[in-house]
Amino acid sequence: MAPHRHVVPFTELGRQDVGKVGGKNASLGELTAHLGAAGVRVPPGFATTAQAYEELLAAGGLRASIAEQISRLHEGAPLNAVGPAIRALILQEALPVPLQDEIVAAYEHLGRAEGQENPQVAVRSSATAEDLPEASFAGQQETYLNVRGPQQLLESCRRCFASLFTDRAIDYRERMGFDHLSVALSVGVQIMVRSDLAGAGVIFTLDPETGFPDVIVVSAAWGLGETVVSGQVDPDEYTVFKPSLRDPSLAALIDVRVGSKKCKTVYAETGLTRTVETPPRQRTERVLRDDETRTLARWAAAVEDHYGCPMDLEWAKDGMTGELSIVQARPETVQSRRRATTLRTCRLTAPAGEALIDGTAVGEAIGRGPVVVLDAPVDLDRFPLGGILVTTITDPDWEPVMKRASAIVTDHGGRTSHAAIVSRELGVPAIVGTGGATKTLHDGQAVTASCSEGERGHVYDGLLPYEETETDLSALAPTATRVMLNLADPSAALRWWRLPADGVGLARLEFIVAHQVKAHPMALLHPERLGPHDRHLIDQLTEGYPDRGDYFVERLAHGIARIAASRWPDPVVVRTSDFKTNEYARLLGGRPFEPDEANPMIGWRGASRYYSEGYREGFALECRALRRVRDEMGLTNVVIMIPFCRTPAEADRVLDAMAVQGLQRGRNGLQVYVMAEIPSNIILAQDFAERFDGFSIGSNDLTQLTLGVDRDSEALAELFDESDPAVTRSITRLVTHAHAANRPVGLCGQRPSDDPRFTGLLVEAGVDSISVAPDSFAAVKQHVARAEARKGAHDDTSED
Repeated sequence: MAPHRHVVPFTELGRQDVGKVGGKNASLGELTAHLGAAGVRVPPGFATTAQAYEELLAAGGLRASIAEQISRLHEGAPLNAVGPAIRALILQEALPVPLQDEIVAAYEHLGRAEGQENPQVAVRSSATAEDLPEASFAGQQETYLNVRGPQQLLESCRRCFASLFTDRAIDYRERMGFDHLSVALSVGVQIMVRSDLAGAGVIFTLDPETGFPDVIVVSAAWGLGETVVSGQVDPDEYTVFKPSLRDPSLAALIDVRVGSKKCKTVYAETGLTRTVETPPRQRTERVLRDDETRTLARWAAAVEDHYGCPMDLEWAKDGMTGELSIVQARPETVQSRRRATTLRTCRLTAPAGEALIDGTAVGEAIGRGPVVVLDAPVDLDRFPLGGILVTTITDPDWEPVMKRASAIVTDHGGRTSHAAIVSRELGVPAIVGTGGATKTLHDGQAVTASCSEGERGHVYDGLLPYEETETDLSALAPTATRVMLNLADPSAALRWWRLPADGVGLARLEFIVAHQVKAHPMALLHPERLGPHDRHLIDQLTEGYPDRGDYFVERLAHGIARIAASRWPDPVVVRTSDFKTNEYARLLGGRPFEPDEANPMIGWRGASRYYSEGYREGFALECRALRRVRDEMGLTNVVIMIPFCRTPAEADRVLDAMAVQGLQRGRNGLQVYVMAEIPSNIILAQDFAERFDGFSIGSNDLTQLTLGVDRDSEALAELFDESDPAVTRSITRLVTHAHAANRPVGLCGQRPSDDPRFTGLLVEAGVDSISVAPDSFAAVKQHVARAEARKGAHDDTSED
């Protein structure tokens, strides 16, 4: 009979071996054996078996001693006394000689295969109950990097075995209901990737914040990946649209956010690793090129397909060879467990005022309570239940405290940091990467931490009132009238993906220009017309872009693409810019390019700008961004909509200007809609229908121009009524003429959200779609269903 093997190479392992070598090592074996054909590169290595760990516990009565300590814990002994006692017991026990011999032999074999003597390796813990779809043990045990030589390797293995009983690991198993002595530990030994000379990070095969399944999110920082996982840095974040990955001719990268990356972890000359400041030049540089991001995303998609579930992976790039590698893979365990038919939302119900500080929002909830600023974990009785935990960064030692917090706020970290991952699992809102919360907020201060307002989370002074709602989306009745969404903020678009909407009826470019581009497009193209101060600000804003027009196009395209991806393949109607001149003038550098108008509401806005000398070049940039989204990224569900188009002749000039920029109506399925917001659009509906593929009623402008009422006038507020017969008859007339020309008609506006009766008027008129704010969707869907039922009953009665 062959002797028992204490060590097994990755090439002989698969995911069926979780009980033998733990989830992490079983997964590395699975990747090595089955994903190589898809090009996935995994650094070679080996793992010790659970049997080896059991033999260690059998030596010297170690198992009984550990069981005695666990009993003490259950009898009330403090965790910070039991944990160290168990670890000391394990560290005092020498590894069995057969295990030592096999580890060293496998290490030497690994070195020969790599052509190295004493190769550098990573030594990772892999518990036999970890990385299961129903329970995440990520970060509960230790990892040792830059380990070299047999003695250092054996010591690291021994410390990994002891780390099965870190305080955080004990606490986690207690919470998850795992028997401590039924969990074994395997040690994985893997060739180190020289990412200290390049970069590393993590990959999620869904959006880690919202669970949106059609994107892959890659986080990246310079140096070893520990800074990303631990939350020490604000990393780069690259978002890839999965459906576009299937076509190699498409640019699947739909969003790029360059993080500050202020520090990085590298190899130390003596010892294992050290953390140093990142050189200023690297802080503003992207860690990954587009082709590298695409490669990692393609690998991640292949891994997800193979496992049949969303995945959480770690990657590294070797700075000497330039090669990319996957160094860990495990099932994602937070978003993938959420019910797709339930939408939980939070909303502040009182004005919040100016935020004290903000950062990246994690989760979509709101927490409030007294601030507790800590620089290290404390005993639980010293942290008040419901306090707001404020610290620089967190690691697994913080988890017992994090469970008691109503919100978590950190100075450092991104959406894939430890604080972000654990807060999602706990259901606690977190605001990470604030830069200075520990200096801005003070102990005992009553604050509200809101993650309910999009990608940025805000900390407000005081205990603000808020409401939580939970909607069962499966209970919403289907409707013949399409109910769509109004969206403006790309950072918030993915949070609404669970809504059973029929697409986006209005995506406003103005929000993207104001918040992501942040400058007037003509100022970018003609900085010579700016004063020194604005020119300096433009230079700062566009650093790294030799062509400032490319800056505008890329920022705008990424914003549009994020919204379009959120509803793929349903239509997303993107309205070209509709700032008024006074609003354009407020953009950075805008003043020299905008006239002073007595009445901007009916001035130089919408279509009239697009072909004029004063803005023609700016509109060309908008067209380039839209063409990039449709033709290069493959998001052909984007429909373009022209606002405030006064005459058919003006429509012809705008369509000609678009065609010059490669946006020809009908090419590559391009549809172009027009806003119906001017009485001429109604009166000449047949003429406009010859030029456009659909209409979208802008009820605010249509009402003010039909009734002659300034919609912003407080004195005339009672006269501003979208349900006035003059307005509703215009809508009915438009629907009649548009349908005669086989053109759809929609309405985008707030009124259907506020007034079920107005919704009924729209359904009665026969509009094809109603587009509303996401938080009003469920209510409007119900209003539409009831209105359609009444209309059906009326029609049946009429036929009788």
